Amino acid sequence: MTTLALYLGAALAEIAGCFAFWAWLRLGKSVLWLVPGALALAVFAFLLTRVEADFAGRAFAAYGGVYIVSSLGWLWAVEGVRADRWDLVGASLCLLGAAIILWGPRAA
Repeated sequence: MTTLALYLGAALAEIAGCFAFWAWLRLGKSVLWLVPGALALAVFAFLLTRVEADFAGRAFAAYGGVYIVSSLGWLWAVEGVRADRWDLVGASLCLLGAAIILWGPRAA
């Protein structure tokens, strides 16, 4: 799997897992929402460990940009709220930062 595909899968799993907890605590859904939520968070952690990076911290930091963009996609697709221009500008900056962190040249 490519790095981007792993990050996107991890983001979807993390957002879904966190949303399950949100639904239980904030939206009054059944406590049973926690079961698929916990499973989704386990999938998130598994996928994030599959990213090709020499150091976990660097892989996690770069993931942050993808998570932010994916969260705005969730905002639109699931919650029905469109991102505004400031959301999009901020997300673009985060993606640029993620790319620099992950693929920037390193001293040997």
